[in-house]
Amino acid sequence: MRKRKRLPTVSVAYRNAGTAFAVAALAVCGPLSVTDAHALKIFGMRFFESDEEKVEVIDPVNYNLTLTEGSGDEDLKEALENSSRLFQDKDKPVSGDLGLVIKARDDRDRLLAALYEQARYGGTVDVRVNGQDIDTLPPDPVFPDGAPVPVEITVTPGPVFTLGSVVLKGDALGRRPEEYLKPGARADSTLIIKAGEKVVEDLKEEGRPLARLTERSAIADHKTNTVDVVIAAEGGPVAPVGTVTVTGTKTVDPAFVASYSRLNGGKPYSPENLRKASERLRQLGVFSSITIKEANELAPDGTIPMTIEVSEGKHRYFGAGAQYSTTDGFGIQGYWGHRNLFGRAESLRVEGSVNRIGETTDVGSLDYSAGLLFAKPGAFGPASTFNASLKAQLLDPDAYSATIFTGAAGATFELSDTDTISGGAELSWADIDDAFGSNEYLTAAIPIEYVRDTRDDKLNPTAGYRASISAKPSYEINGQAFFSSFEGSASTYLGLGAENRFVLAGKLGAGILAGGDGLASIPAHRRFYLGGGGTVRGYSYQEISPRNDDDEILGGRSYVNASVEARINITEKIGIVPFVDAGTVSAKTAPDFSDIRAGAGIGLRYATPFGPIRLDFAVPLNAYPDGTKYGIYAGIGQSF
Repeated sequence: MRKRKRLPTVSVAYRNAGTAFAVAALAVCGPLSVTDAHALKIFGMRFFESDEEKVEVIDPVNYNLTLTEGSGDEDLKEALENSSRLFQDKDKPVSGDLGLVIKARDDRDRLLAALYEQARYGGTVDVRVNGQDIDTLPPDPVFPDGAPVPVEITVTPGPVFTLGSVVLKGDALGRRPEEYLKPGARADSTLIIKAGEKVVEDLKEEGRPLARLTERSAIADHKTNTVDVVIAAEGGPVAPVGTVTVTGTKTVDPAFVASYSRLNGGKPYSPENLRKASERLRQLGVFSSITIKEANELAPDGTIPMTIEVSEGKHRYFGAGAQYSTTDGFGIQGYWGHRNLFGRAESLRVEGSVNRIGETTDVGSLDYSAGLLFAKPGAFGPASTFNASLKAQLLDPDAYSATIFTGAAGATFELSDTDTISGGAELSWADIDDAFGSNEYLTAAIPIEYVRDTRDDKLNPTAGYRASISAKPSYEINGQAFFSSFEGSASTYLGLGAENRFVLAGKLGAGILAGGDGLASIPAHRRFYLGGGGTVRGYSYQEISPRNDDDEILGGRSYVNASVEARINITEKIGIVPFVDAGTVSAKTAPDFSDIRAGAGIGLRYATPFGPIRLDFAVPLNAYPDGTKYGIYAGIGQSF
């Protein structure tokens, strides 16, 4: 019988908490392709920059910039500073005296455009270089050497204009103008531009691929500080999708690209379908760029020909990561992959990891895992993916130690844009030492799962929900025992305030294990546990579980867990997240809620293009005796 290890009083946990923070850093760098190294830019800082990549400025001229804007409007000031290249590059020299003047003249246009974007149509921008108005400078100016050239930009913003009349003409006639622009609202030029684009977009959504703007005018009245807008559009004929041509492929089969895009000839034309096709192809991972274009005119048969322009990226990649936990010591991971094995975006990935380095000096007691994963998109039609895997694990969490080999194969089918279903077969052999002694298990299973996902962003959702239900009927061959696991979870998101700066998020999950001849007949890694960054924060991995009289972790037959978070954006990049997690694991098939464990804490989020970097600190509200006192969790993406 295996003796339970005592839990430490401090847990800095990464397991079950998404991707480790160190791995998150490497995700910025990779997946790494086998190519020459180039400069890497993270959070505005450049690393590994070679001399060849540094741009040499010919005849460098330094300058001192004074940008004056007297409105006191911080948003306007920020917009002007972001638009000014002289301001953004104020610590960099320009090439020659004429180069400085050209940049200053370009800045005047940029700043005027920024004023229009802020509905300031009566504003003026005065630019002086070396004390002289740029319009009076000679064609080939010469400024004194030795000291930076003074550049003074004075912006007089003028009043904020509002929208006056909004008139729609042509095929846009009959639509409600207030759906595009609301009279009395701020007359930002960007809103007027977007309104014209929206009119064309709406006409195209009616299946009119040749819809175009014929007029978009804005007339500012400086007496009333209003802007009158006229938008006219021509819809053109309704036309279905015609021939789909693929260009730019090298090793990827163009016929596969056309089929997988699902832009089938004869289907109604829709910009939304084009966006979905582009996203679908992007997720294959084999292309560095994807552009889908419709022809400028209809084909003789009345259809609209489509062209998918792609550029293939690097197909081979590799990467590595590391993390540290006071519970499990150091861990390292590595992987190699190929994204286009046979020319139809088949992916092969080889991965491995070693964990608990430093926690024990016994090499045989470390955690090891290795896996071989294969995926074939479009295996049973463009809405399907075939998956197969082989995995080997040597694991030693507090609940058990195990050697596990697993082979699995199955398929995923997209039923709609939001619904997927998957199923397959799995065979697993496990040699496990736990509270019930040493046992071997040979288990065949049929995993089935249905998922509905309406979230607006998979890594940082502000609206929608995700719900899943799964079943895994299993037969343990050695003990001739049937058992099945059933699990369900749902998470929902509600954005509040301007630009969803406050998001309420909640998650509820539950599971049961039915069948089997007692708990010992079910492999330990198939029983239920809670605790860690993915379930109840504040507790260590698998800490929440039924226990025997010797306080050994047994695993349970049922669980219920819930989480509530308030995601508050302090700035565009930084947010804080107070949260509460709770859960219970029962020895019975029906949860008895006799031992509910809860944790509470606060998290920090830093927004990046690949999702928020997450750092959570939590404490258990009713800790186990000699159990974890607090936990720190890191990863990429929100916790759920």
